Amino acid sequence: MKRTLVRYRNTAFGRFVFRHQKYAPILFFMGGFIFDTLTLGRIDRVYDTVVLCSHMTLLSITLYLFNTVDEGKWEGTFIERYSEYLPLAIQFFFGALSSAFVIYFFRSVSMSKTMFFFILLVLLLFANEFLKKKISNKYLQFSVYFFISFTFFAFIIPTLIKEMNTFIFIISGLISLGCTLALITFIYSSSPGTRAEISLKKLIGLILSIYLAINIFYYFNLIPPVPLAMDTGLVAYEVQKINNEYIVTYEKNPWYIFWRKHDVTLHHQAGERVYVFTSVFAPTDLKKSIFHRWKWYNRETRKWEVTDDIDFEVAGGRDRGFRGYTYKNNLKEGQWKVEVITEEELILGIVDFEIKNTAEAHKAGMVKKSF
Repeated sequence: MKRTLVRYRNTAFGRFVFRHQKYAPILFFMGGFIFDTLTLGRIDRVYDTVVLCSHMTLLSITLYLFNTVDEGKWEGTFIERYSEYLPLAIQFFFGALSSAFVIYFFRSVSMSKTMFFFILLVLLLFANEFLKKKISNKYLQFSVYFFISFTFFAFIIPTLIKEMNTFIFIISGLISLGCTLALITFIYSSSPGTRAEISLKKLIGLILSIYLAINIFYYFNLIPPVPLAMDTGLVAYEVQKINNEYIVTYEKNPWYIFWRKHDVTLHHQAGERVYVFTSVFAPTDLKKSIFHRWKWYNRETRKWEVTDDIDFEVAGGRDRGFRGYTYKNNLKEGQWKVEVITEEELILGIVDFEIKNTAEAHKAGMVKKSF
């Protein structure tokens, strides 16, 4: 194996890689991201579960090896000979796990306040590329690990036990916290170099601060209710169910507005219904009640007023999500939004639109689509 590696380094490609080795960490990070983007699809598939669990396990093992390899513990072994690649492996697993979570998170069509969580995830994951010590910074290393671990357990536990609620989220966080602190303590006790480089109290305090911050985000609905995700959400003129298919009539956007299916302006005749259609992805066998919370913006008070909470139960398993709709009659003109929420009032997505009353039926740009 070593001879093969020497021959590889002497090739033109090997020399090119060696000259540009400073870019290797980000390339491995992106490699992990691209790998999962191309291969993962559903959190409840056996393949996805095995891949995520494998990534998390291998990341934990690699972190341990990386932080103990300079202590002489692996002298003369395969691990010592190729220890220079351990940081690249860490970057790969960081990228692979983060890409998986981004894939599952961004199944939601809503650009709601939970986007703050996604931005935090991206900033935290890419921060190591702009720090001087990069992945060798142990405070950064274990902070990113804990954040990914927390997200991993928040996804995987509800998927495996077919249940999700606030209690399950708390349990997921505690399991993640326990696993992370156990790994840190094990590495700290096994590595004199790690003991010399970091303060254990400072590192544990940092981990606990991240744990507290994530729970605060959850309390203020800044974290999406994973593993649920809203695939489709639109305001419609009519919804019909025919042979287990939902035929939705809505007004499409101009071609240049490609990021949203429906026009946010709905032309409404007196007496007509206004529908909001959604499809929500849930893992197989997971059942959950969700609500459509209809809100109207009162320009005089400058506040959103809740007009209705209409609930229905989601049954998981369908690739394109569990479909459902609610409707209202005689809506006031102005700004409206329908929040798609769980029983714990965690936001899955938001469908926002404006009602304009018209004397005649609106026909321009109307389309019918089957869901």
